[in-house]
Amino acid sequence: MAASHPVPEPAFHTARDGVRLAYREVGEGRPVVLVHGYFSTAAVNWIRYGHADLLARHGFRVIMPDLRAHGDSAAPHDAAAYPPDVLTDDVAALVEHLGLDDYDLGGYSLGGRTVVRMLARGARPRRAIVAGMGWKGIVAPGARNAFFAGVFRGLGHHERGSAEWRSEAFLRTTGGDPVALELVLPTSSPTPPEVLDWILTPTLVLLGADDDDHGSGRILAERLPAGTYAEVPGNHMSAVARPELGEAMLRYLTEDAAD
Repeated sequence: MAASHPVPEPAFHTARDGVRLAYREVGEGRPVVLVHGYFSTAAVNWIRYGHADLLARHGFRVIMPDLRAHGDSAAPHDAAAYPPDVLTDDVAALVEHLGLDDYDLGGYSLGGRTVVRMLARGARPRRAIVAGMGWKGIVAPGARNAFFAGVFRGLGHHERGSAEWRSEAFLRTTGGDPVALELVLPTSSPTPPEVLDWILTPTLVLLGADDDDHGSGRILAERLPAGTYAEVPGNHMSAVARPELGEAMLRYLTEDAAD
């Protein structure tokens, strides 16, 4: 699907370890920080399919970082630049950089896991959205990361039409740096089930009806004290491109707005 929404020029901030990180903004109003998925970018996940524009038209200031090793952010090849939870630290640093103290927070896939890690480590947005991410991807991310490690090992040699081949094709579409992106994998920290019990932020778990890449969204929503589950059409790769995803996000962020 071709881009039909203009992509704003990036702004930049500095991570806590000095790495230069990019982010984009559209709209004015209530801040909502949206974190993209693995191999993807802010422009691909949130701007290309109109989700950012939809939220902006309904009174949101949509803030979209490019995670390190993605998009216009720096992609160091030094493993020391990728400690556990560094992506969580990076998004938290952006929130601090922008001086946000009353905001909403959402993410897709790796971005959804990053949202959960932020909540587990003390972030307190008004509401959160965990999209494209289920129970196994939160409590045991290693299994899915092993799949991606296999993608990197076989670059250029995967069977056409296989899951690995499709992942490599997406990587090439977004122009990702394979060396840096492989270094991202060990940064994913599991969140123990008992830690989820402490997350009191109202949270929407939002999955494609045919998305089982990261386990059950229903189980994740049921375990979160203030969790809600919803589905949109599609699988892990296609759901993010559907207008229903942005519409579901908007509904959740605006319901009971007076509260």
